[in-house]
Amino acid sequence: MLKVAFLFLMSGGLPVAMAMAGASLLYILFTQSSPPFVVIHRMVSGIDSFPLLAVPFFILAGNLMNNAGITNRIYNYALALVGWMKGGLGHVNVVGSVVFAGMSGTAIADAAGLGTIEIKAMKDHGYSTEFAVGVTAASATLGPIIPPSLPFVIYGMMANVSVGALFLAGILPGVMMAILMMLTVAYFAHKNGWGADVKFDWRRLSKALVETAVVIGWPLLLWLLIGKLGFPPQVTVAAALVALFAADKAFKFQAVLPIMTPVLLIGGMTTGIFTPTEGAIAACVWSLILGFAWYGTLTFKSFVKVCLDTVETTATVLFIVAAASIFGWMLTATGVTTDIANWVLGFTKEAWVFLLLANVLMLFVGCFLEPTAAITILVPILVPIAVQLGVDPVHFGLVMVLNLMIGLLHPPMGMVLFVLARVAKLSVERTTVAILPWLFPLLGSLVVITYFPKLVLWLPKMFY
Repeated sequence: MLKVAFLFLMSGGLPVAMAMAGASLLYILFTQSSPPFVVIHRMVSGIDSFPLLAVPFFILAGNLMNNAGITNRIYNYALALVGWMKGGLGHVNVVGSVVFAGMSGTAIADAAGLGTIEIKAMKDHGYSTEFAVGVTAASATLGPIIPPSLPFVIYGMMANVSVGALFLAGILPGVMMAILMMLTVAYFAHKNGWGADVKFDWRRLSKALVETAVVIGWPLLLWLLIGKLGFPPQVTVAAALVALFAADKAFKFQAVLPIMTPVLLIGGMTTGIFTPTEGAIAACVWSLILGFAWYGTLTFKSFVKVCLDTVETTATVLFIVAAASIFGWMLTATGVTTDIANWVLGFTKEAWVFLLLANVLMLFVGCFLEPTAAITILVPILVPIAVQLGVDPVHFGLVMVLNLMIGLLHPPMGMVLFVLARVAKLSVERTTVAILPWLFPLLGSLVVITYFPKLVLWLPKMFY
């Protein structure tokens, strides 16, 4: 009855969160298996979680970066780094998304923020609107794969998995996906005879390479000084931050400080300085320092707007999590999850077959449900089966999130699809067709990530 009530409410056009909570309440009222107040009790308990505090702060950090003029700096940095290559702005699109992924944590923020700049620039340089939309949509999926990631926080809480391990697991797959997308851009550039979009300028390129070296070298130097030479951690980190800001002032770097956001976040978590939740707060403080004090691009008026947007988004996400809490509890209490597990295990006991079936299911579900809702529904059903078959839950988390990100590019409910259709002023049908060629690198990445878990688990096993 629970499943029937949920599907009936969903088919009636009710939002998924309300359908989950409503189905649970109807089941309790009709069966009288528990007092009705259990619904409220379980919903409140579902969001009474310290790790979930990371959700509003990661959303706030991404919104602050998006509204503080950081996107233009990222775009200019990527343009200097790869804009001189054939199909240059396509490569810029991918590299820009890699950098922005380290700040926003969501695909929609990437598509709406950086995507607006990238699509306009590509159209101005003569690229077709369809190609611009396709590469922007594909690269937006990097947002939740490269840390920080809002879906990883939700998955970690639901599956009782380390969020820090999930963040580390996304780094190498994210880099691999970016490389495959750039190879796809290179293929289209070769096929269509596209040239570079900006003249090769060794001075601009060398400055971008220096910025990249600073981003890579700064944490390595700290590791050497603190980990190997025994320097006092707090004093050394403080001195290194002062030196970083001084270098940014002296050399007028484009994007070193924004790119440092994920470096500081991952470094702090892996060294035990702060938890993922505290790291989200640190990312907000870093964003405020850059927006208000350093670049002066954030005003009090825009800050208030950012906070209101954050409250709205957070309320939506946490209501879905709360509704999924009671729904997941009811699924377990009524034996639905056990029945599904027994059916799957009766059908196959091979992990690779289960992963294949799970991928098909998650791709399908991702076309209809928003990622947060899909994660909260699928985790109680699929993760126990995955663990029973020997699939690492960290690895499975990355597989699930990537599936659901691909689902964001598809009708009828793909949010990235609708955002880009609005930004590019294209119909949803033409936007869907524009995205189709980019499914090849995305699905190729999905196959590699699914069946080569060492790529995913190498970094987490080094620190956890």
